[in-house]
Amino acid sequence: MTFFVSIDIDAVTFVHSLDGKSRRIIRNHLQKLETDPLPGKGGDKELLDLGPNVKIYRLHIARSFSAFYQIEGDQVLVSEILTIEHAHKKYKKL
Repeated sequence: MTFFVSIDIDAVTFVHSLDGKSRRIIRNHLQKLETDPLPGKGGDKELLDLGPNVKIYRLHIARSFSAFYQIEGDQVLVSEILTIEHAHKKYKKL
């Protein structure tokens, strides 16, 4: 199954503020979500435990960034892309 990946405008703005190499690495990782958005082997994706009926996934990107997304049917909705430091501060309880 192929998934359609959409990215929130704030996440796009953040990615555009980065250098070319970082943009390319993030783009390559997000493209993988088109065919395999669910956690499994490899360990770079995980379902966060935020309570009942809340399914938010985290994708680790090159030990520098984290992307947070939801899966709705055949769509992957990327809501945030943060540096690892900012992700740990925001989601420190995880």
